[in-house]
Amino acid sequence: MQDKNDLLKYTIPQLLQWRVQSTGDKVALREKDFGYWKTYTWKKYHDQVRKTALGLREIGLEKEDKIALISDNIPEVLFVSIGAQSIGAISAGIYQTTLPDEIAELLNYMDVRIVFCDDQEQVDKVVEIRDRIPKIIKVIYEDPRGMRNYRRDGWFMFIEDLYAMGEKAHEENPDLFDSLVKQGKPQDVCHLCLTSGTTGRPKAAMMKHVNYINMGVQITKVDYLNETDEYLSFLPFAWIGEQMNSFGVAMAAGITINFPESLETIMEDLIEIGPHFMFGAPRIYETIRSQIWLKIDESYWINKAFYHFFIKIGEKAAIFRMGGKSMPLMLRIMAWLGNVLVFRPLINQIGLLRIRRAYTGGAALGPQLFTFYQAIGVNLKQIYGQTEITGIAYMHRDGDIRPDTVGKPLPGTECKISEQGEILSQSPSVCRGYYHLPAETEELLRGGWLHSGDAGYLDEDGHLVVIDRVADVMYNNKGEMFSPMYLENRLKFSPYIKEAVIFGNQMDYVSALINVDPIVVGKWAEDRGISFTTYMDLSSKPDVADLIGKEIQAINKNAEKEHFKIYRFALLYKLLDMDDGELTKTGKIRRGFVKDRYKDLFDALYDENVREKLVKASYQYQDGQTAMVETRISFYTMGKDT
Repeated sequence: MQDKNDLLKYTIPQLLQWRVQSTGDKVALREKDFGYWKTYTWKKYHDQVRKTALGLREIGLEKEDKIALISDNIPEVLFVSIGAQSIGAISAGIYQTTLPDEIAELLNYMDVRIVFCDDQEQVDKVVEIRDRIPKIIKVIYEDPRGMRNYRRDGWFMFIEDLYAMGEKAHEENPDLFDSLVKQGKPQDVCHLCLTSGTTGRPKAAMMKHVNYINMGVQITKVDYLNETDEYLSFLPFAWIGEQMNSFGVAMAAGITINFPESLETIMEDLIEIGPHFMFGAPRIYETIRSQIWLKIDESYWINKAFYHFFIKIGEKAAIFRMGGKSMPLMLRIMAWLGNVLVFRPLINQIGLLRIRRAYTGGAALGPQLFTFYQAIGVNLKQIYGQTEITGIAYMHRDGDIRPDTVGKPLPGTECKISEQGEILSQSPSVCRGYYHLPAETEELLRGGWLHSGDAGYLDEDGHLVVIDRVADVMYNNKGEMFSPMYLENRLKFSPYIKEAVIFGNQMDYVSALINVDPIVVGKWAEDRGISFTTYMDLSSKPDVADLIGKEIQAINKNAEKEHFKIYRFALLYKLLDMDDGELTKTGKIRRGFVKDRYKDLFDALYDENVREKLVKASYQYQDGQTAMVETRISFYTMGKDT
């Protein structure tokens, strides 16, 4: 195997060709379809990319043209994106949950000429905005079901027809594809990746081939991957985290990417595949933790007793393991026993038995949740980065894992903290800037450093500690600083709390709007004979408010400072949702938007005379339709109402 740094001289399509030469017959991709796993070797992967590339060229896609992908995770997403990159064009991912109006805005902003959709649902969105996207010359679809009427319209194209055109072009000129691929340079822009849009409209980061490949190389220097390792692709392809693994890690390490049958079967497919490494946003791990607690709650009493006994042993053992220290003999024996009797069977049921390392990023993960996974034997590690640095800039090393930090810089990454406390980074994985946004690009990269917008500091051992977004750090009316993200994570460690939004900037005290976890709290209510119909009904129950109040009391009891304590709270009548604009596509809270949307609730939280309020609830569905209902919200003061 050549030096990993040698891979940086390639573009993504060139690295794919190198993979064919070195391990052409090894399985590169695997997709579950109608219950069966379909495989693609590296050679077949390359052939599909070649057919796609030449087909795209035949229908008019040229160098530096843009092609957008609106799709679930399927192999064709890689065929189309890398196919476009092979001829010098630029791919761009759009989240599957994006509504038609926003799709029109994004397609026009990124100057897209061709759109790839996986099925009729996504095609219909494009059809709805057809008169507003005049630059689009073709819409390619993968799943022909429901597309019969569209096939008579030349604006649409079945991907198999595209393959046929590409195959014919290759037969007529066998050297054409290789000559086009050779023209690519590692510093060329290959993909437009949308930012999360926490503070406004998503921006398209101009990602280069070398950005992705450098990321794959540097990650595998820290945590080595075998070519036989398996990865389950379930993160949205539009997110940098999935691109990082599909374009970078998979190409650099030669691992196999597995595509689940559907979004609904991910957990079942996870069990079947048993991946060796896993990457996900905190919400993924919060969901899995809730499932674990439900399994324990539904288990026999002796299993519950064993779990509650050994989880304490596991937490003690995790401290030694994360710090790379040798355990006392008795603790090592007890930890091994707990692993055999409780934790290995438990994590086997959720598909994590073969996991050597699991990573979380995209938002902060609470230290308690971090320690929980380590205690049950899942080697969960924090990473930190952003779209503009290809996902990861800092990560934990085995034996040097600290729940309150995000680790040390990757090889080749430099870090410094500005006078204002902002985290600044330099790396070959830093993007070229934002598409069509020169002022924002200059602000992002001023002084030759990537400005993260996050506040943090480096501790004495070189670990990076992230406090919060610079813009989100709050001060009460006494000038005392606190991090809303830190308090939200403390709340979300409770199995009963799914999401929380902290307020208190320039106010007398800290307050919170809370989403209860519908699965865990629903089960809790059923076990106690508390009847309910909808989520709104469940969240309005006084018993549920009392339950959450006790969770907050426990957090307040352990608060490091008095002004960190939560004084007032309310249970929100609906789950915060991406479709309503309350969360970004990666699950981050859009704090300013939430405050404005629920201003009447915010005002009531800071009026202690308000105990209850009638509000009009608005819901927006994926098809854009809205619904209105009325409900009563109760407000609780700690120490008075709970």
